[in-house]
Amino acid sequence: MNNALVISIAQVNPTVGDIDGNLQLIRAARTKAAADGADLVISGELVIAGYPPEDLVLKKAFQTRIEDATRALAAETADGGPAILLGAPWRHDGKLYNAALLLDAGTIAAVRFKCELPNYGVFDEKRVFAAGPLPLPVAFRGSRLGVMVCEDMWYPAVSRSLAENGAEMLVVLNGSPFEAAKPDARLSMASARVAETKLPLIYVNIVGGQDELVFDGESFVLDERAHVAAQLPSWKSCVPATRWKRGADDRWRCEEGPHKEVAEGLEAVYLAMMTGLRDYVNKNSFHGVVIGLSGGIDSALTAAVAVDALGPDRVRCVMMPSPYTSPESLEDAAAVARRLRVKLETVGIEPVMKVFDQVLDPVFKGTAPGVAEENIQARARAMILMAISNKHGLMLVTTGNKSEMSVGYATLYGDMCGGYSVLKDVYKTTVFGLARWRNENSPMGAKGPKGDVIPERVITKKPSAELKPGQTDQDTLPPYEELDGILQCLIEDEMSRAETVARGFDSSTVQRIWRMLDRAEYKRRQAPPGVKISLRAFGRDRRYPITNGFTDLA
Repeated sequence: MNNALVISIAQVNPTVGDIDGNLQLIRAARTKAAADGADLVISGELVIAGYPPEDLVLKKAFQTRIEDATRALAAETADGGPAILLGAPWRHDGKLYNAALLLDAGTIAAVRFKCELPNYGVFDEKRVFAAGPLPLPVAFRGSRLGVMVCEDMWYPAVSRSLAENGAEMLVVLNGSPFEAAKPDARLSMASARVAETKLPLIYVNIVGGQDELVFDGESFVLDERAHVAAQLPSWKSCVPATRWKRGADDRWRCEEGPHKEVAEGLEAVYLAMMTGLRDYVNKNSFHGVVIGLSGGIDSALTAAVAVDALGPDRVRCVMMPSPYTSPESLEDAAAVARRLRVKLETVGIEPVMKVFDQVLDPVFKGTAPGVAEENIQARARAMILMAISNKHGLMLVTTGNKSEMSVGYATLYGDMCGGYSVLKDVYKTTVFGLARWRNENSPMGAKGPKGDVIPERVITKKPSAELKPGQTDQDTLPPYEELDGILQCLIEDEMSRAETVARGFDSSTVQRIWRMLDRAEYKRRQAPPGVKISLRAFGRDRRYPITNGFTDLA
């Protein structure tokens, strides 16, 4: 009987569809594990395919290519080095499964299928995978591993079955996307499984960005008392070794493991935005980004995130003043650019506004200026930014926040125009908090300068779109503290009007915000992707019909 094991945890950043690149990540992790004397290296859910592969995984050619690559990787384990436990889509008896595979001694030594397929929020696994049966433990070098895949850990049936059939430790392969409160939920679920089975647990997550999802890593090991025996960092690829011994009571215990601090609160949100933007730009091979810098807090924070993620040399900022742009906005935009060390170009839109006035005079004659003229300004700016994007191969990053997108306080084909949205799932009140946090902290891995990068006046002045004289956001919206409180109730908590009013909000204001939220769905359907931060991000987390006659919020 083997009484010692070295198990390396490969917390890596795969790219969906890049099979060769993902294989290289696993090979590099195995090389590192071998140098540490590891018997086994464990990586995340569907790591060879990248997660989530969505309908790409239904392509027969993709399935075949992954299976061929996995068999080739298995053959490499004939060298006597560490075995590999990883995730991949796998066909069996005419069905496609989300699988965990043990590669050892030159073969695919074991295959286990995911049982619990999530079908809520951003997950559509029942659409593409078949559910597997309750698994049996995997025999590995004198031990019995209870292998689960992600959602299998969130319910007791799989771990209970594994324990009843002789598993000696639980191993969970994960592709668990970040949400602001999710790390605590993961640890709570893992602790519950440990408490039920009295078995130690290894939780392995991926890291990095994939479209709107970001993965924070934070892999960990729990001992049989649910105490953290090893903790991997947030938002960072790494391959540490953990050392295990079988005690006199025949139980496996993690004797040695890293204990890294994990990001929480505003830091975690900021790093999520950095990761999402960085990987979206890099994995899609953009040279850099272009941002409209208005002098307001949203564009300033977006620029700070972009510089921290990509470096100042890959961020191009453009100020596009109109006759309504205040001198303070011009000064503030220049100050932000100077502090972030990015070049700021100025392209005025007044000539474009005059041309549109002339062109539209025959059809606008006799009407008072209003929203149509305001929207022309936003769309003129979008056209300028898209021209720069096309000419220089830069992705346009839009700067709107979740509060604005919730109630439609944005111009379709105007300030909504762009390839990616950093603040899409961030409420305005959180924007203020993030700006102050960034001024006081240097984010992990940031390529931007330290210190105050967002001037105090940008944070404290009244928000305004500056599309007409003296305009402020509160001409149309309640104060953001009130608006965000109502939106939290209506969106994140799915409360009724009565429940929301019971929280202390005015009934007529709640009804007005609900109607604005409902009517803006058509805009949100046409918005660019953006980093998921909350439990209910717009898009796959919250799917409402555009044509909707239900008006009874109750």
